[in-house]
Amino acid sequence: MAHSHSHGSPSLPQDDNARRLLLAFVVTAGFMVVEVIGGLVSGSLALLADAGHMLTDAAALLFALLAVHFSRRPPSSRRTFGWLRLTTLAAFVNAIALVVITLFIVIEAVRRFYAPQPVGGGIMMGVAIAGLLANILAFWLLQRGNEAQNLNVRAAALHVMGDLLGSVGAIVAALVILFTGWTPIDPILSVLVSCLVLRSAWRLLKESVNELLEGAPLSVDVDALTRHLRRAIPEVRDVHHVHLWLVGEKSLMTLHVQVIPPHDHDALLDRIQHFLAHHYQIEHATVQMEYQPCSGPDCQLSAVQSGHHHHHH
Repeated sequence: MAHSHSHGSPSLPQDDNARRLLLAFVVTAGFMVVEVIGGLVSGSLALLADAGHMLTDAAALLFALLAVHFSRRPPSSRRTFGWLRLTTLAAFVNAIALVVITLFIVIEAVRRFYAPQPVGGGIMMGVAIAGLLANILAFWLLQRGNEAQNLNVRAAALHVMGDLLGSVGAIVAALVILFTGWTPIDPILSVLVSCLVLRSAWRLLKESVNELLEGAPLSVDVDALTRHLRRAIPEVRDVHHVHLWLVGEKSLMTLHVQVIPPHDHDALLDRIQHFLAHHYQIEHATVQMEYQPCSGPDCQLSAVQSGHHHHHH
C-alpha cells in the first residue's frame, strides 16, 4: 500500500486506520477460505455459516479501506463533498449481502435438520478454534485504531465481534458432536450464528439508509434544536427552513433565522455558529439571517408555534 503523506500530520490517523484495516482484511479473508474448506471437508454447516460471516467481515473491511482511500480524494467542483458518500453506499450494499447470505444458511439448516448429515467433529473443532484466534487478532487490530474511527471501521469491528460469537458457536457444536455424536446441533447453531449476522446487518442498514435519505443524525432532534437555539440566543425570534444531514459522518446544516436587527451582524452570526458547533457538534452550518418575519407558503414548515405570518417583504 503506497500512501500519499501529502498533508502532514492530519492524515496520520488515516494511514494508521488504513494499515490496521488492511491487516485485519488479510487475516479475515485468509481464514474465510480456511473455514470454507474446513466446512466442506467436515460437512459442517456451522463452519460454513461462520465463513459466510467472515466473508461479510472481509467485505466490511474492504469497504472501510476504500472509504479511507476515497476520503483522501479532495472535493472537486463537480463533487463538492468529495467521495465520502461512497462509503455509505458500500455499507448499504454490505448490509444487503449479509441478509442474502443469512437466508441461504437458514434454508440449508432447515433442510439438514430434516435430513441430518454426518459431520467430522475433529476437523470442525480445529478449524473453529483457528477461526476464533483469527477473529481475536482482527478485532484487536481494529480496536486499537480508534482515534479517528469512522462508521466503516466501527462497522468492521462490530462484524468481527459478532464473528467471535460465530466461532464460539462452531466450537460448541464441534464439542457436542465429538462427545455425543448428535449432529443436529450443527444446523441449530448455524441458525443462531445467522441471527447474530442479521442483527449487525439491520443496524448497518438503518444507519446507511438514514444517511442516503439525507436523514438527520439519529442523535439530534431538529425541533428541540430550533427551540434550544431560540432560548439560548434572545435576538433569534424565529428559525425556519432547517435542513440537517450527514455526509460520511460529517453533519451539515442550513437554516434561516429571523433576528432582531443586531448592532453587529457578524458577531451574532458567530454566536449562532458557535452554539451549533458547541451543543450539537455541527461544524459546518450555513445560516441565512433575515430581519423581516418569514412569509409565504413554506413558513409553516418551520417548527414554530408563533402562528403570525405577515405580508411579503
